[in-house]
Amino acid sequence: MNNDIKLIGRALCGLLAVLSPAAVQAQTGLTPEMCRSMAVSHNAKMVNAKNAVAEAEQTKKEAFTNYFPIVSATGMGFNADKGMAKMQLQPDMAMEMCKNGLMGGVTAVQPLFAGGQIVNGNKLAGLGVDVSKLQLEKSENDVELTAEQYFWQLVALNEKLNTLHVADTMLTRIYRDVNNSVNAGVALKNDLLQVQLEKNDNMSNRVSLEGNIAVARMLLAQYLGLEDSSFVLVSDIRVGEMPESPASLKSDHRSALQLTPEYRLLEKNVEATRLKQKLDVGKNMPTVSVGAGYMYHDLLDCSRSFGVVFATVNVPLSAWWGGSHAIKRRKMEVADAQTELTDKSQLLVIGMQKAWNDLNTAYTQLGIACKSIEQAAENLRLNNSYYRAGTATMTDLLKAQTQYTQSRDRFVETYCNYKILTLQYLQLTGR
Repeated sequence: MNNDIKLIGRALCGLLAVLSPAAVQAQTGLTPEMCRSMAVSHNAKMVNAKNAVAEAEQTKKEAFTNYFPIVSATGMGFNADKGMAKMQLQPDMAMEMCKNGLMGGVTAVQPLFAGGQIVNGNKLAGLGVDVSKLQLEKSENDVELTAEQYFWQLVALNEKLNTLHVADTMLTRIYRDVNNSVNAGVALKNDLLQVQLEKNDNMSNRVSLEGNIAVARMLLAQYLGLEDSSFVLVSDIRVGEMPESPASLKSDHRSALQLTPEYRLLEKNVEATRLKQKLDVGKNMPTVSVGAGYMYHDLLDCSRSFGVVFATVNVPLSAWWGGSHAIKRRKMEVADAQTELTDKSQLLVIGMQKAWNDLNTAYTQLGIACKSIEQAAENLRLNNSYYRAGTATMTDLLKAQTQYTQSRDRFVETYCNYKILTLQYLQLTGR
C-alpha cells in the first residue's frame, strides 16, 4: 500500500517538474501572454486590420482636400480645312477667318457653400478612421483569444501525454508483479494478458496524441509567426490544484458595455447614418462658388491674354423629386440604427452574463475534478491492495486505473477551458 502511494507521488512530482518554470529557464518558453503578444504582432489578420486603418486615414486626408480650390488647366489648338468664319467683302470676294488657332487657360474655383457636403463628408471620413480603429481593436481581441485557445489546446494534449506516461509506469509495475505471481503459480495468465492489452491501448493512444501534438505545435507556430515549432510552453497548470477564484474579475456589465468595441461600433453606425442623411440633404441644396482664371487665345491672327473672376450658383430644382425620397429613406436608416443599438446592447449585456456564468461553472467543475482525482487515486490504491489480497479481480484494478487516468484528463480539459473562458469574459467586459 505504501509503495503504491509513493509511486503515485513520484509520478505527480515528475509531471510538476516537466511544466515548472524552473525546468524551462534554460530554454525559450512561451507563456499565454507571450503568445497573445506575438499573435498580435505577426498574425495576417492583424496586418490586414492595420492596413484598413491606414486606408481610412488616407480617405480622411483625401476628403480634407475638398476644402481647397479646384484648380484646372485647359488648352486647345486647331487647324481646319476651311475657316470657321467667312466674311463676304464684295460679290466676288470673300474672306475666311479662324482656320487655325490656339486657346488655353487656368482656373481656380473655391466652393463657398455646398449644403454641408464638404463638412459632413470630412466628418464621415473621420468617422471611418474611428471605425477602422475599433475594428482593429476587435480583431486584436479575436486574435488574442484564438492564440489563447491554441496555447491551452496544446497544453491539454501535453498533459494528457504526461498522464499516459504515469499510467504506463503504473501498468509496468503491475505487469511485473503479476508476471512474478504467474511464474509462482499464484495468479492466472489471463490477468497478465489483461494488463498487456491495457498497455497496448496506452501505446495506441500515445501514437494518436503525439500526432495531434505535432499538428497543434505547427498550428500555434504558424499563428504566432514562428518558423520553428520546437518551443516550450510555460503554463501555471498544476494537476489536482485549484487556480485563483474568478470572483475578483466580476464587473458591472451595464457599466462595462461602453468599454467594448462592439458597443462603440454600434454607436458609430448611428452617427454614420445621420451624417449620410445630412449629405443627402446637402445634395439637394444650392451650391455657391467663386473663381478666378487666366486665359489666352490666338485667333484671327491676334493673340491676347486676360484675367477673369466669376461666381456660380447652382440650384438643383428637379433633383428634389427624387432627393426627398432619399432623405426619407435615410431617416428610416437612422431609426433602424438606433433600434439596432438598443437591441444589440441588450444582447451584449446578456452575453457578458452568460460568459460570467460559464466561467463560474467551469470553476465549480474544476473543484469537482480535483475531488475526483483524489477519490480515483484512493480507489486505485485500495483496488491494488485488494488484488494483492485476492479479494479483487484484475478487471477491477484496471478499471480503477482507467478511472484515475480519466479523472486527470477531465481536470486538464476543464482547467484549459477555464483559462480560455477567463480571457473571453475579460474581453467581453472591455478589458
